Amino acid sequence: MKLASRLEAIDPFYVMEMAKAARAMADEPGCDPLRGGEPMIYLNIGEPDFTASTRVQEAATECLQAGRTQYTPSLGLPALRQAISGWYRQRWQLDVAPERIVITAGASAALQLITLALVDAGDEILMPDPCYPCNRHFVAAAGGKARLIPTTAAQRFQLDAASVRAHWNAHTRGVLLASPSNPTGTSVEPSEMRKIVQTVRERGGVTMVDEIYLGLSYESHFGHSALALGDDVISINSFSKYFGMTGWRLGWLVLPQPLVAPVEKLAQNLYICASAVAQHAALACFEPAAIADFEQRRGEFARRRDLVVEGMNRLGLTVPVVPDGAFYVWAQTGAHASSSWDFCFDLLHKAHVVLTPGRDFGPAMAEDFLRLSFANSVPHLTTALQRLERTLGAARP
Repeated sequence: MKLASRLEAIDPFYVMEMAKAARAMADEPGCDPLRGGEPMIYLNIGEPDFTASTRVQEAATECLQAGRTQYTPSLGLPALRQAISGWYRQRWQLDVAPERIVITAGASAALQLITLALVDAGDEILMPDPCYPCNRHFVAAAGGKARLIPTTAAQRFQLDAASVRAHWNAHTRGVLLASPSNPTGTSVEPSEMRKIVQTVRERGGVTMVDEIYLGLSYESHFGHSALALGDDVISINSFSKYFGMTGWRLGWLVLPQPLVAPVEKLAQNLYICASAVAQHAALACFEPAAIADFEQRRGEFARRRDLVVEGMNRLGLTVPVVPDGAFYVWAQTGAHASSSWDFCFDLLHKAHVVLTPGRDFGPAMAEDFLRLSFANSVPHLTTALQRLERTLGAARP
């Protein structure tokens, strides 16, 4: 069967090979605690171990019992758009009109909508290397090309204005950033974000910022939405990470007002609307009791970060930049192996700990880094670090 040529621009999701190997090993006697084995510990998954809050679950039940399951407007429930607007005002003192907010079927749908609306065949979008692979594949699926720009620890593994200027060309349409980032957990310095937005604006381009981890910021210096820099900035966000609603598939866009109608037209044709039940349930996310719950979880993630960063550094898996958000550490593997891919498979077999090699996140650091997700419990993280120490040998002085 002849396949569409766009598939050639989309790489395999290599981490799934690791996941398949881990699932196969998990069924072996060595990973069965009933037969004296040690169960697999999964630190490869970017999914909070906290689920939707109790109040959200209750709201979903109430929605079902009341039969509120019909289609919603393609832009989303007006009450939910209003609630998100209020959250921006309460948390970041930003005045974001609800009319600029579009509810989507997860951040993935948000990225699909905005790339289809803005990217033509041959357009280039500047992105940092490393970055989350699906973000660049949305650009490819729209017929564009993600131009990956290698970054350094000194740049917090993020683009800076100088890099944007140096790589801008006649085909450049704009930039797609993630702050905080997957896989590094680092944010763009606020002053640098301002320079990037201005640089793109001067060239008539678009600035798109993936802010799905913004709620999970741990340092007061960071945790600022790029929306503060002007109404022309496009923000992608989600209920999956801070709000713990991964499988509910609910996200949103904040758009310049002229983009709302074109994006609405795309949404109407591509998926009609996001899940009605998820939208009604998400209204409960903004109740004071629920926010208090989410903030408690954020503090717990910060404690996990500190535990993991200290442990990884002690084992010679150096974390060059302490993550200021999300739930990932980006750690160097060079002290132990020349290939992070082989190294992660070796640890899978010997330590029964599942990690993500750097191959998926861009070529610049593919063999030199791994990603660890600390979206897991402290007991599991502690045990994982103990197993890594056992496997790698005595801790370095």
